[in-house]
Amino acid sequence: MNETIYAADLPEFDMADYLEDERAIAEYLTVVLEEHDPAALIQALGTIARVRGMTEIATVANAALEALHQTAS
Repeated sequence: MNETIYAADLPEFDMADYLEDERAIAEYLTVVLEEHDPAALIQALGTIARVRGMTEIATVANAALEALHQTAS
């Protein structure tokens, strides 16, 4: 039996489904920061905001900017 699988039939990937604890969030943010891609950072912060709630996004964004600044130095 050779069943064809179409991309449109696959479930949509959502990184938020895999960010179950603070360690996973920290590892995800670290990987994104290593890419030096501002667009990826913005997307990651949005994903983290959905996971944690918008009230905590300011803290995460501040930490990310500090880490990005240290990486760029």
